[in-house]
This record gives sequence, structure tokens and C-alpha cells, in this order.
Amino acid sequence: MVINHDALSPSRPEPHHPDQLTDQRSRYAMPCEVKDIKSFLLIAHRKDAKACRIKKSTRTTAKGVSTKVTKFKVRCSKYLYTLVLTDPEKAEKLRASLPPTLKVEDVDKEKSKKKA
Repeated sequence: MVINHDALSPSRPEPHHPDQLTDQRSRYAMPCEVKDIKSFLLIAHRKDAKACRIKKSTRTTAKGVSTKVTKFKVRCSKYLYTLVLTDPEKAEKLRASLPPTLKVEDVDKEKSKKKA
């Protein structure tokens, strides 16, 4: 019987579990995409929802057709929830139905390019 002593050696550190990360930023900014408007509204009405950013942009498909896209991003304690809507009427209705306690911020495409 052959024993692999390298595997038993205490000098090699064991890989960290994702829950034991020391970097606060990597643990804080976990993204999560939401597909349903109703579940997004429930998330936005939670106590740990801090702010909502709304970004309007255009998306070009493989065929060359451009469509207007509105992204809603809600910052909660653990996740950053994102909802992508292609219908501008639904986007306006969703914006009107966000809770008044939530801080809503519009992000322009030009501002985000200047920061980068």
C-alpha cells in the first residue's frame, strides 16, 4: 500500500470555502438576475433594499437590430438584483410602482463611460 505524503502534509493550505472569504467587496457585490417583474417588486419592497439604479441603453442583436433596454438594479444587503426590460411602457410603470422609501438614481450611458 502506497501512501501519498504530499496530500497529508500540513504545509499546503486548504482552499477557502466561499463563505469564509476575507475580501469584503467580493462578498458584498454578488449579482443576481431576476426574470419576473412581480418578484422584483417584492425584492424592492424588502427592508434591506437600499437603492435602485435605472440605466437606459440600446442593445444590438446579431441581425443588426437595435432595441431599447432598461435595466433596474436594486442593491440589497447580500445581492445586487437586476431586472432587464425591453418594453419602455412596462419600465415606466415599474418605476412608478417602486416604493417611495427607496433611493432611485438614473444612470446615463455617458456618465458611466466617463467614469471608466
